[in-house]
Amino acid sequence: MLPGHGERRRALAICDYEGSDYRTAFWGRGREYEDLAERIALRKLLPASGERLVEIGAGFGRLADLYHGFQQVILLDPARSMLLQAQERLGQDPRFLYVRGTVHNLPLADGACDTVVMVRVMHHLQDVAGALGEIARVLSGHGLFVGEYANKRHLKALARYLLRRQSWNPFAQEPLEFAPLHFDFHPRWMAARLQEAGLSCERELAVSTFRLGLLKRWVPPPTLAALDGALQTVGGRWKLSPSVFLRARAPAKPPHPLPQSPFRCPACHSPDLREEAGALACDGCRRRWPLDNGIYDFTDQ
Repeated sequence: MLPGHGERRRALAICDYEGSDYRTAFWGRGREYEDLAERIALRKLLPASGERLVEIGAGFGRLADLYHGFQQVILLDPARSMLLQAQERLGQDPRFLYVRGTVHNLPLADGACDTVVMVRVMHHLQDVAGALGEIARVLSGHGLFVGEYANKRHLKALARYLLRRQSWNPFAQEPLEFAPLHFDFHPRWMAARLQEAGLSCERELAVSTFRLGLLKRWVPPPTLAALDGALQTVGGRWKLSPSVFLRARAPAKPPHPLPQSPFRCPACHSPDLREEAGALACDGCRRRWPLDNGIYDFTDQ
């Protein structure tokens, strides 16, 4: 059961990839098709250019090459080891900022970004509504959220349920926690959470429709991804794929330029942070947030 509004202030568990071999163990074997299909979807949904983009749960920077049209890119992740890998991959490009933090309490100022991207993160979240509220907060007026979620109502689940080979109901709208901190979501449930956050969904795409072992073994990944891309738009009407990508727009806000500094203190929420030797110092609560090896650390660890 996901937490309700009254429970969001409690500490939430996170699925932390600190020290994991996620880059090689997960993406290094047999997932070329999924990577290519997701890139096709993101190219359809991302704006061509922008001022400041944050990717939440950026990990080792797998998708960072898609953000070449943005003046500044914040790669945010709770795992320091993932951010170090991202630095190794991307080099010294001054457009990138590496930030350690979580979506539940983003260390970003109100209206700091014109685009937010979150891929392969939603399925780890206990409090989706709270996370979407934070995303809406850091978006500028009419800013774009490009996100992804694991779909509960996909074709394989429907077939297994109708053949009585699984107990859980893919038509039921409540989220399914099939493993600790691993959730699948019904499209209608997700649509309601987006609406609650004030995010207006503009487009949805069905992605990874051909995520079947037999097909992935016999069809070359580029061919399978091209077929996936050809069906993403029409498939987005029914949303029967394992993964759904979407683009949603933030509401209008009073017009003003993006803040020069994107950060705010996650402890007291003051935007008054000063860069000192090896840290950002908060004038509001006197906390010091480390800046170590190019990584801004806004965690308590």
